[in-house]
Amino acid sequence: MTATAPSSSSSARDPSDLTARTVRIDGAGVDLLAFAGDDGVLFERAGAGLAGRGVALLVEAAHVGESLAAIAVDDEVGLPGCGAVAVGAMPFLPDDRATMIVPRTILGRALDGTTWMTTIGPEPALAAPSPAGTRPPDRFTLIAARPHDEWLDVIGDAIAEIRAGRLRKMVLAREVTVEANRPILPTHVAARLRALYPSCMLFSVEGFVGASPELLVSRQGLEVRSQPMAGTIPRSGDPKVDDQLAATLMSSRKDRLEHRLVVDAVAGALSPCCQVLDVPSEPSIVPLRNVCHLGTTITGSLTEPGRSAWDLAAMLHPTPAVAGTPTDDALACIAAIERLDRGRYAGPVGWVDARGDGEWAVGIRSAQISGSRARLLAGVGVVADSDPEAELAETQLKLQALLAAVVRP
Repeated sequence: MTATAPSSSSSARDPSDLTARTVRIDGAGVDLLAFAGDDGVLFERAGAGLAGRGVALLVEAAHVGESLAAIAVDDEVGLPGCGAVAVGAMPFLPDDRATMIVPRTILGRALDGTTWMTTIGPEPALAAPSPAGTRPPDRFTLIAARPHDEWLDVIGDAIAEIRAGRLRKMVLAREVTVEANRPILPTHVAARLRALYPSCMLFSVEGFVGASPELLVSRQGLEVRSQPMAGTIPRSGDPKVDDQLAATLMSSRKDRLEHRLVVDAVAGALSPCCQVLDVPSEPSIVPLRNVCHLGTTITGSLTEPGRSAWDLAAMLHPTPAVAGTPTDDALACIAAIERLDRGRYAGPVGWVDARGDGEWAVGIRSAQISGSRARLLAGVGVVADSDPEAELAETQLKLQALLAAVVRP
C-alpha cells in the first residue's frame, strides 16, 4: 500500500533522527475515531485502540521492526501501543509491496481506560473535522462486477477443482461497487460500523474501512492469541430460531470441515514458535448482528520474544479462511477463476510497536473508499460439498454488513 499524500521527506527520513514521546493524558471524552478523522488511521475494539494522524515515517513492512527500533523513545506510560508504532493495511497478495505508516501523532487508549498521546515531531497533529459544508450522499448506485449466473458458474468451477483432488478448499470473493452522488466519508462509515458491530475490530487506513470479526493474531509480551473463523449461517433476530440455526451450524459437516482446515493451518504455523499452545477441540459460535460464525480461540506462549506481532501476522497470512488449502495451489486457482484484484481485502490490517506487541485483524467486512465510490468484497469458503446457491446467499449476507453502513438513502 502507499500512504496518502505523504511529504517527500517522510519516506526518506532516517528513523534514528526521530524521537517518540509518550505522555499520559486525561481520557475523559476521548473518541479515537474523531481524532483519526477521514485522513488518519484507526484500529479500535471495545473503545480501546489507537488513532493516528500525520506521517512521521513510511516503512517497508519487511523492515518495520528495525525501523521502529531505531526511533528513540521517551515513554512515561509503558503499555503496548506506546512509543513508536506502525499501522498498516496490507495487500491480500503476500508478494505485493507493502508499507506501513508511523503516524506523527498517536492517541491511544487501553481497555482499563488508560489514555496516552505519542508525538514524533514538535507539535501534536490535531484531528481535522470534515470539510465545512460536506453533506453525506443521498443517491446511490450498486453495481455487481459479475451477474449472479456467472458467479454461480465460478463457484461450480471451484467445486470441480476440489472434487478433482487439486484442492481441499478455495475461498472466492465477490465484488460490488457503490457509486454515490457525493463523497463517501470514512468517518461516517466507520461510525455506523462501530454502532452496528461493537464486538468487531474497527479500522480505517487510507480509505480502507471495516469492522472485522476475525483476529488474525495479537501479541502482548510472550502471549499470543488468534481466533480463526470459518463457517457461516444467518441470524433471524428470534432467540429461539437463532439457537436452532447455531445448532445447525455446529452440526454442519461442510462448515465444520471448512473451519477445521483453518484451525489446523493456524495452529500448525504457530506451534513451532510457541512453548505452549492451546487449541480447543471444538469451535464456538460467534454471533454478529446478521450472521453467526464458527470460531476457535487459540492461545499460546512464544518460546522467545524475537517474533513481533507483524512477524506472526505475515507468517500466518493468508490462512485457509481467506485463500484455501493448500495455499499456493489455492492462490493459483483464485487468480485463474476469480479474476479480480482484491487489493487490501482480506489482507492483514493492524499495528505493531517497537516492543513487537500489536494486533492484526483479517481485513474482511471492509470497503475501499475513494471519493464518491466504495468497493466492497465478500468471500466464501468453497469445499467439495458446497452448494453454489448457498454460497451466493452467504456473500449477500456478508455484503449487507457494509451496505448498511455505506448506503444511507
